[in-house]
Amino acid sequence: QVQLVESGGGLVQAGGSLRLSCAASGSTFSSYGMGWFRQAPGKEREFVAAISQSRLNAWYADSVKGRFTISRDNAKGTASLQMNSLKPEDTAIYYCARRSASRGGWTTEFEYDIWGQGTQVTVSS
Repeated sequence: QVQLVESGGGLVQAGGSLRLSCAASGSTFSSYGMGWFRQAPGKEREFVAAISQSRLNAWYADSVKGRFTISRDNAKGTASLQMNSLKPEDTAIYYCARRSASRGGWTTEFEYDIWGQGTQVTVSS
């Protein structure tokens, strides 16, 4: 049984930083790309960042480029999202997801098959 569990969310002041972690169990973590998505109140879920299984490639939404960094530790079975210079508009529930082996893209929900329960990130102004 595949399971993804996010942690590290919380309340932070604008300009501050948070580091989100995603722990994988019940799967061969190193065989899959991983991504982070977020959903703000009243908004659709949107792509944030993704990283290939080899760690050689990463993708970022324009809204977070230069501020967020995605990484992974295949030996530990974890994926992380370092978020710096946080803005109030970053407030959302953040979800970790495993990329589907049958898809070729990285930036849409359709490309991912396993999802975590989400962790709340709130940025105060």
